[in-house]
Amino acid sequence: MKWTIIFPVLNERLRLESGVTRTVEYLASIAFEDYEILIVDNGSEDETPRIAEMLCRKYPGVRYEQIPVRGVGAAFRRGVELGDGQIVGYMDIDLSANIRHLGEAIRIFETRPEVEYLNGSRFAEKSRTRGRKWYRKITSRGLLILLKLFLGLKCTDAICGFTFVRRQTALSLVEGSSRDNGWFYMIEFLLRAEKRGVNVLDYPVEWQEDYNTTVKVFKTVCNYLVQIARLFREFYIRKNI
Repeated sequence: MKWTIIFPVLNERLRLESGVTRTVEYLASIAFEDYEILIVDNGSEDETPRIAEMLCRKYPGVRYEQIPVRGVGAAFRRGVELGDGQIVGYMDIDLSANIRHLGEAIRIFETRPEVEYLNGSRFAEKSRTRGRKWYRKITSRGLLILLKLFLGLKCTDAICGFTFVRRQTALSLVEGSSRDNGWFYMIEFLLRAEKRGVNVLDYPVEWQEDYNTTVKVFKTVCNYLVQIARLFREFYIRKNI
């Protein structure tokens, strides 16, 4: 069963080589070879392209794609389109979710055919998080409350940065989702999966805060509020999922 692992990146010269190398070395350590790693660059202006091209030469299973727009959503969609694995998904390049969860996910999809979607969660009962800044705890919990209250989210986390889906399910969800380019696209992707009755496994992870994150919290929160209102109108007023 081939896997497509997508790394959306934007100006990641400090973390790209480490993230890809650790992933390749981990997969080698568990003797898993049937995979491809897609580095999808959504507008880097630093040395990210040069580092990515070096990694492609170094590791046969690594590919690099540049897209003309910024945003994790746009990068993820492009990765789904390009990949040919039966399982497709993405991880944050900082590997905030412990890399061992990748091996666990591989075993789950191999042994549990009923699971269509694995959603990493920082807030499940057995999850463990370290180094989370207080204001990011507040914004994350606040977002979850809004998603559960207004959009009926069932999972315990919406945007952990560790998501894998069976390919046909992913393609169907991409087709039915908006063309939003930002982080909220991944939230919408999960919400639509739940609304459609996709079998989603909410999976607890060990998660470490990365202090070098490039996410702009205030701008992101404002966008989330706009997007929540959009989906509320669509789900409950227009009744279209």
